[in-house]
Amino acid sequence: MATHPKNERSFVIIKPDGVQRGLVGDIVKRFERTGLKLVYMRLAMLDETKLWTHYGKDDAWFEKKGQGIANDRAAAGMSVDKEPIEYGKDIIRALVKFMTSGPVVVMVLEGNQAVAVVKKLVGGTEPATSDVGTIRGDLTLDSYAIAAVDDRAVRNLIHCSDAPEEGEREIALWISKEDLINYRLVGEQILYDVNLDGILE
Repeated sequence: MATHPKNERSFVIIKPDGVQRGLVGDIVKRFERTGLKLVYMRLAMLDETKLWTHYGKDDAWFEKKGQGIANDRAAAGMSVDKEPIEYGKDIIRALVKFMTSGPVVVMVLEGNQAVAVVKKLVGGTEPATSDVGTIRGDLTLDSYAIAAVDDRAVRNLIHCSDAPEEGEREIALWISKEDLINYRLVGEQILYDVNLDGILE
């Protein structure tokens, strides 16, 4: 049986920078105000091996990204001292180092088009160019350029699923099915009730 659209789920991680800056409440509030329902939430330290699985990149991706980095280094007159695939893997190495540097908040949000709604609220990957009104655009200012200069991952507060199938894969990787809570929010009646009957007594 097909899942009702209102039950779509998105996987979200508030990254170490979001936790350290005390932004967890502000971020969760943004999601809740849209009508998305929180069905799972915990403070956690992430496992390095699982993170490599989470990012799920293959050698072709590493090679392509790494070749771009090698080309950029050569064009800037910098040394190219390793194979492109290793430069590609450095991207994930930096992410894993960042994501394991401190506690994160792991969440699952549920609602109509949850993945698309979360992505819209979160904003573009680079905070400096993310739209005003988005979480990244409003709450942080990091950029690819400064992250590259400092040889680190971009600190952009949040990871969120890119597609519904990706959300399902990520949820299954990090969370036991039994830990996801199915419950009814009173606000769901105004969002989804077809007839709006039962409002008046």
